[in-house]
Amino acid sequence: MYPTDLKYTKDHEWVRVNGSEARVGITDYAQKQLGDVVYLELPEVGRSIKKGEVFGTIESVKAVSELYAPVSGEVTQVNTSLTEKPEAVNKDPHNAWMIAVKVADPGEAADLYDSAKYTELTK
Repeated sequence: MYPTDLKYTKDHEWVRVNGSEARVGITDYAQKQLGDVVYLELPEVGRSIKKGEVFGTIESVKAVSELYAPVSGEVTQVNTSLTEKPEAVNKDPHNAWMIAVKVADPGEAADLYDSAKYTELTK
């Protein structure tokens, strides 16, 4: 159910690491729990983030939730098309990346959940 090329956090973010760059979004499980996403607050390009730190918020018709960094690094891109049309998160959450990060320590992703473990977590 969850793409095998992604790593997952207990807070329901996903990360796709490609060399020293990573893209981050929320999982299908998270978007289902939130319901219709209506607003995203994302960090500025250039901001340093640490693994586990809040990097933004996501607002739905049900709740406002914090977004947690799955890896440490510097934000190199923000997906502005998502901030303009946040409902895209509901349509294709595993491709709707929110931020791109220049990863400080690629090893940090090693202790995140793989698809099978994340599936167990969300049962």
